Amino acid sequence: MDYIFLLLIGLLAGTVGSLVGLGGGIIVVPLLVGLGNLSFLHTVSPQMAVGTSMVTVLFTGLSSTLTYMKLKRVDYKSGLVLFIGSGPAGILGSYVNKFMNLQTFNLYFGSFMILVALLLIVRNRLKPLPLTGKGVWRRTFTDGERTMEYGFNPWLAILISVAVGFISGLFGIGGGSLLVPAMVLLFSFPPHVAVATSMFILFLSAIVSSGTHIALGNVNWLYAAALIPGAWFGGKLGAYINTRLSGQAVINALRITLILVGIRLIWSAV
Repeated sequence: MDYIFLLLIGLLAGTVGSLVGLGGGIIVVPLLVGLGNLSFLHTVSPQMAVGTSMVTVLFTGLSSTLTYMKLKRVDYKSGLVLFIGSGPAGILGSYVNKFMNLQTFNLYFGSFMILVALLLIVRNRLKPLPLTGKGVWRRTFTDGERTMEYGFNPWLAILISVAVGFISGLFGIGGGSLLVPAMVLLFSFPPHVAVATSMFILFLSAIVSSGTHIALGNVNWLYAAALIPGAWFGGKLGAYINTRLSGQAVINALRITLILVGIRLIWSAV
């Protein structure tokens, strides 16, 4: 019973995570923490939930990245620049996580997700950073119908990725919940490219963060073994669904996911 249940959690997390570029940890972590009182699941600490989630996110990231690579939607150069900051910061976030109790974890995690959702709601009123000026990298993407232009200052991008990496290691979510909105809001990335590139960065960051959590003993390997197969196939399914949706539909799905999970976590903390 517990194996099937965790397998389904992995499938749901992988599908949703790959669809909107979050990696799936945003589903796995709150479910592992919140459902520990079920008769067939043992209570899981925030540290164990995050560590187990990061190992699962590693496979979701790999699965969906391979799919997006075939679709030629991954911006590798931008992804590697953003990983420069997120990788080391992920180690720090993983370390800080061990000092958080369950109530504090749920409150901060839930508040963070709702804040990001609100930013996405008002994103059309926010002006992206200008694509001109010294040091700006200009990028283009063609989706078969039109060519879109976006760009960013690599130093600013690295600073943002430091925050992304820290949150990734701290909450076990892969960092996509901050990275995708930043790429869309600040740098005018097309949503589909932002999601695909986010999954690429997430995969690289998950290697670092999951390694840290493994070293700290924060992984329940029995749970991970049940979650990983579902996450692997969910990652492919989410990437496929993403290709069938418009950019606005992807953003709407991201908003709804963040708000629902955020409210659930805050409710459990108060």
